[in-house]
Order: sequence, then C-alpha cells, then structure tokens
Amino acid sequence: MTVTPDDLDAAIRSVTTGLHQAANSDWSRAPGTGDLDAWQTAEHLGDCLISYAGQLIARPSTPRFVCFEAVADKTATPSDLLEFVTVGGGILAAVLRTAAPDIRAPHRSGNADLEGFAGMGCIEALVHGEDMARGLGVSLDPPRDVCSRVLARMFPEVDAGDVDPWTALLWATDRTDLPGRPSRVGWQWRGAPLDDPPAG
Repeated sequence: MTVTPDDLDAAIRSVTTGLHQAANSDWSRAPGTGDLDAWQTAEHLGDCLISYAGQLIARPSTPRFVCFEAVADKTATPSDLLEFVTVGGGILAAVLRTAAPDIRAPHRSGNADLEGFAGMGCIEALVHGEDMARGLGVSLDPPRDVCSRVLARMFPEVDAGDVDPWTALLWATDRTDLPGRPSRVGWQWRGAPLDDPPAG
C-alpha cells in the first residue's frame, strides 16, 4: 500500500476544495486544531509541509528538525492561506518526486523514508483540514483510496475492517469514535518503513 506524491496532491486538493467553501468566513474566530483557530491551523499546516520537504533536503544527522518556520503574512486571507497550503504541498511533492529513492530523514516517528513523508504530509493535510472544516461548518470528501493507503502505511497496527477509510483515518487520529474499538488517545503514526525493526 505505497503512499505516493500523487496521493499527497490528491489529499491537498480535496482539503483546499472543501475549505474553499468557507473562504468568506472569519477563520480567526473558528476553532482549528487544539488551541489554534482555523487561521493558525492553516498556517501550521503550510509550515508542516514545507518543513517535511526541508527534512528530506537537509537530512540532519541527528534526530532533529531543520531550524526554520514558514509563516503566513498576518494580513493573509483564507484564500491566501489555502494558497500557502497548496504551495507547501507542492514543495513537498516536488522533493518526494526528485529525491533518491533510498533517502531517509529523521522524524519523531522514526527515520522516515519517502513513502513515510508522503504519508505524513497526507495525514497533516487531511486531519488538520478536518479540524478546520469542523470549526468552519463545512465538509471534506477526500479520496477513499488515498485514505486506505495512508491508513495501511502509517498505522499498520490498525485493523479498520469494513469501516469507511476516511472514518477509519479519523478514528486512527482520535477525531472520532468507532463502536467496539478502543480510544486512540496518544496515537502515533509510523514514519519508518514497515520492514524496519520496531523502535525500542
């Protein structure tokens, strides 16, 4: 179940299309992720995507993130923020497409490969996009095949059975409950390749 740059493109496109429905809303007054409002969450998402590209380019020799932060202009409108997210996704996808296939770079979830970074980018986009969508009162409709591949690669311990892949991904990231399944509080994805030995 390989996650590809094309999957990242599709995830970003579905999120920006969905959130564009609320482009005329005040994002500074809508909830986003955790204590962030929707404006701040969109800015955080753009930064995450660009930071992942930076990790793959710099490939730090120690387990750390590259020392920069990408921020939006304080006057950015919701449409500007969606453009920022699109640019961040495009930069990460371009790096994924042009990097040597055996490249690895550090992340808290393991020494991640290209597929891991593609999966992380998809999760960041889809999950933070969902957080914003809920706060703004709109719905996202991501491609279910992308959700399936991301779930299988990034959460190999999760058996979602016949649950809708988008719902299963939201459950895996503790955004919804599934009857008969345990809480996913404290969840973590797996950035390292699935054939790496377990950490610890």
